[in-house]
Amino acid sequence: MSPIRQTIKTTLPPSMLLRIKDGYDAVKRLKHIPEAYFDPCRRDSMRNLAALKDKHRGERCFILGNGPSLKNTDLTKLKKETTFGLNRIYLAFPEMGFETSYYLCVNDLVVEQTSEDIQNLKMPRFVTTRALKWLKPENNLYFLYATYTGATFAKDIRWRMWEGATVTYMALQTAFYLGFQKVILIGVDHNFETKGKPNETVVSQGDDPNHFNPGYFGKGFRWQLPDLDTSERAYRMAKSAYESAGREIVDATIGGKLQVFKKVDYDSLF
Repeated sequence: MSPIRQTIKTTLPPSMLLRIKDGYDAVKRLKHIPEAYFDPCRRDSMRNLAALKDKHRGERCFILGNGPSLKNTDLTKLKKETTFGLNRIYLAFPEMGFETSYYLCVNDLVVEQTSEDIQNLKMPRFVTTRALKWLKPENNLYFLYATYTGATFAKDIRWRMWEGATVTYMALQTAFYLGFQKVILIGVDHNFETKGKPNETVVSQGDDPNHFNPGYFGKGFRWQLPDLDTSERAYRMAKSAYESAGREIVDATIGGKLQVFKKVDYDSLF
């Protein structure tokens, strides 16, 4: 780090440094505006997303993370609930006996390596505009404009969304737009056995110990190590947005390490 950058970093308050960084990132995002708002597929998605606004006003839903705790969670209880599945949750569908109501996948590596699986799913699916490299547009496939920078909580997902280093945060923003009053997290363990630099791309060398299925990110699968600090920042923003709107997020993950949301007993919900 240069002496000037070091001086700036040590003299300015963290809040100001964050605002400066967000401003710089906003300028860098300008080059993505044409694709984000004027691409024909993206325009179609924006129009179609309008029909989903407050579709589930006042209802509750479950967001299914993919942690090992799902193996200890009776998912059959969710058959009549509205559910959001993330990334490779479909590997659990045979055992669950049903498919989730909605599906999200926003990580480029996951989309690239599982594009055929995602394309073949039938429920409404939410991906990013970057996924147009691998997925063909369909009526119930929604392309979101999502960025890695510019922390925000999007109450209207037709516009820019911040990924918050976790697809779960994208699901929380989507659930808010659809009008859900109460969102219940399960399988969000917020704990990974595999350690390393956040966001670094690695290649799995064997069975996956970090998810509910050993083949989730199995041998040879490329994936990015978690950024739990950024995820926690995002979760706190989601908590604030929901509470300001008189809504609620609770965490029913069995044995989960996340401490941002109110903990509830899973079985007590039924």
